[in-house]
Amino acid sequence: MNIKSLGLPLVVAAFLALAGCSTPTVVTLQNGTQYLTKDMPNTKTKDGFFEFEDISGAKVKVRADDVTTIRKED
Repeated sequence: MNIKSLGLPLVVAAFLALAGCSTPTVVTLQNGTQYLTKDMPNTKTKDGFFEFEDISGAKVKVRADDVTTIRKED
């Protein structure tokens, strides 16, 4: 089998594997605001904040005390 003929299937397999790694997540605050994120937010930082990027690409930083729930999107 030719190496060139193996290249495309390997690239497709790698892309599908990486696409499966993200976990869309909903972060709900106490005031009812919900953020849809591309991936699970970072754990609480030393200064007591959660940091994440929403689906529009904006970086969001909220106090951990203001977060009600963090769950995977249904």
